[in-house]
Amino acid sequence: MATKTISLDEEAYERLKARKKEGESFSETVKRLAGERSWNEVTGILSEEEAADLEATIEERRTKSRERSDRLKAALDEAVGDETSK
Repeated sequence: MATKTISLDEEAYERLKARKKEGESFSETVKRLAGERSWNEVTGILSEEEAADLEATIEERRTKSRERSDRLKAALDEAVGDETSK
């Protein structure tokens, strides 16, 4: 595999080094940090209160989405029923 050399200032290097996991290369660290984050990596970003608020909001929106889906299905079923009875 080809490699590239990059320059980092001291602060950037120390930040990267601090995020490097044991047994992980700097390349692996950069790929992990530059890629999409998993839920495990975002642990600790929100306070317990913020996490609870977020969970409640997600559940509320899921409920509204299910209710809307049920209403649309009922309306579609009714419209199809009306068409077949003609």
